[in-house]
Amino acid sequence: MNWKVLKTEEDYNKASLRLMEIFHAEPNTPEFDELDLLTILVKDYDDRHYPMPELDVLEVIKIKMQEMGMKNKDLEPIIGSKGHVSAILSGKREITLKMAQKLKNYFGIPAEAFLHSA
Repeated sequence: MNWKVLKTEEDYNKASLRLMEIFHAEPNTPEFDELDLLTILVKDYDDRHYPMPELDVLEVIKIKMQEMGMKNKDLEPIIGSKGHVSAILSGKREITLKMAQKLKNYFGIPAEAFLHSA
């Protein structure tokens, strides 16, 4: 089939079904090339019609802390003093690049989450 930019839900559904049919295509085959193209087309359609909500990195940190049974004082080795931790978690103070790196590594939060918090 000659694939084009997906403009309708019907096109999207057909492309998604075909993508699943050829998902395990071998490299250097016409199906593999088609799989590459369909992946791009489906992602493009998803990005245009189903945008991901922006993350609030502070909420993510608070959820991670809750999941791990942590208290604010447990972040002091990562962020700094009790006052710094409080100011960061309340949104009164910005997360620095150094803090973001430490928090990213500690909690396994994608680095992109910190880009939207500025």
